[in-house]
Amino acid sequence: MEMRVIDFHSHILPGIDDGSRNIDTSCGMLEMAVEQGVEMMLATPHFYASRDRIEHFLEKRERAESALAERLSRYPIKLRHGAEVAFFRGISRAEKLDSLTIEGTDLLLLEMPFMPWETADIEEVETLIEKRGYRILLAHLERYMDLPGNKHRIEELLELPVYVQINAESLTDWRKRGRLVRMFRDGQAHVLGSDCHSLHRRPPNLADGRAVLEKKLGRGILDKIDSDSCALLGI
Repeated sequence: MEMRVIDFHSHILPGIDDGSRNIDTSCGMLEMAVEQGVEMMLATPHFYASRDRIEHFLEKRERAESALAERLSRYPIKLRHGAEVAFFRGISRAEKLDSLTIEGTDLLLLEMPFMPWETADIEEVETLIEKRGYRILLAHLERYMDLPGNKHRIEELLELPVYVQINAESLTDWRKRGRLVRMFRDGQAHVLGSDCHSLHRRPPNLADGRAVLEKKLGRGILDKIDSDSCALLGI
């Protein structure tokens, strides 16, 4: 199977969310990613059901993609569109979720709530998997680990057949690094994302996280991440 370095989480599209503000910023972010060896980025702007309709979101995403398309051809990097879908009560019954999955796949990048989870939340995710047929990729799971009372909920969630995306920046934080490295070692974390938003605040930084993992676990872990990344996308 072909292996590529893939950034699984980015806000690279211009003017659609709190990420890149304009085309020049997006191009600068692309340049930074290319310099770090990234060959593909998943463009995953925020989708909040409480703020937007799916149809309106798709229109905005298409405009942002079209605005960037001409200049994208200058860079040796591919983009696939998707969305970072914020969890909401009733998501397991929502229509048109297919249009929010990562392009060409049944993989849904899901952002869980930034508050203690309840049993019903875990059950909704389970329904998305077992009854709706989605593969769930949990966005930046490390950001929920310190929520009060959430430890056992995370354990329950990880008992489901979910995939886990970790932000590269978190691996550079000595307070979080140890347990995240162990998650990759033990197969509980699968892919990396930069979650990049701009050139300076939260810039593309996939190489930083990869360097930490290689130092701690050896080159083999990067090969596994790249292989798993391609498998998730069917490439």
